[in-house]
Amino acid sequence: MISKLPRWVWFGGSVLALIAGMINAVGFLGFQHQGVTHLTGTTTLLGVAAATGDRAGMWHLAAIIGSFVAGAILGGFLIQDGALKLGRRYGVALLLESAMLFIAVPLLGRQMVSGDYLASCACGLQNGMVSTYSGAVLRTTHVTGIFTDLGIFIGQFFRGLPVDHRRITLSLYLIFSFFTGGVAGSFAFASFSYRALYVPAALTGSVGLAYALYLHLRKPAPAQDATRPPATKAES
Repeated sequence: MISKLPRWVWFGGSVLALIAGMINAVGFLGFQHQGVTHLTGTTTLLGVAAATGDRAGMWHLAAIIGSFVAGAILGGFLIQDGALKLGRRYGVALLLESAMLFIAVPLLGRQMVSGDYLASCACGLQNGMVSTYSGAVLRTTHVTGIFTDLGIFIGQFFRGLPVDHRRITLSLYLIFSFFTGGVAGSFAFASFSYRALYVPAALTGSVGLAYALYLHLRKPAPAQDATRPPATKAES
């Protein structure tokens, strides 16, 4: 059970889920009507394309899947840890995600599928970047697993079993944030088309920069060498 959740876990998870909801809404509303933050539906569509002999569709869907996996590989390479904890590599990962989304906007504006691949890679990077905290699995680019966890917790509650209320609250936060991101992404797409992706791009970039600044400010001062004698009045 989670003994405590630092504020940065609540804030970071909620913001990333909001970002993913926005990206996915733009993907679904775009010219390919392509979800990019999760692979369940995409893998199903790949199977349908294979069954119907749609080679172009197969290549496109396989590229979406491959891009997401490539992003997750990059996330695993950068973070190098399955447990969520503060470290400077998270800032680097967020800045890379931001750059991918910024580049994807003009490509999607020209109806180039490479924009979808970049957006999918960015989401794979985000999902690979966030793994676990105190035994709680954190997934910010899709909510299937979160809804499953929530259902399990409710079932355990009805059986009279002990329930981790912090994990339930975290699940609700992530679900609400992803939903809110979908709403915001839909409104933004209606007004700005693919330029709506500049919002999650700016958010990830800002959070990445703020995170790097935070780590720099909280860095402890170097300890004084214990072997060196203290300075005398003459020396000072």
